[in-house]
Amino acid sequence: MEEMNFEEAMEALEKIATELEKGDLSLEESVAKFEEGIALSKKCSDIIEKAEKKITMLLQKDGKLEEENFTVEE
Repeated sequence: MEEMNFEEAMEALEKIATELEKGDLSLEESVAKFEEGIALSKKCSDIIEKAEKKITMLLQKDGKLEEENFTVEE
């Protein structure tokens, strides 16, 4: 899952949601899909958070935009 980009993770999350909505899964399968969905949701959230941090680090200096490196605080 680590190498997934945002779009791939969202697509996988949508597939899981559809499977869960059908109600054809056993309890164990439903719990496993739910856990997978939570992990995908966190990945999407992390990707968005990193993108937001990168955007906020664009600074206006002398009429041109410059990007600064950042480190993720955990």
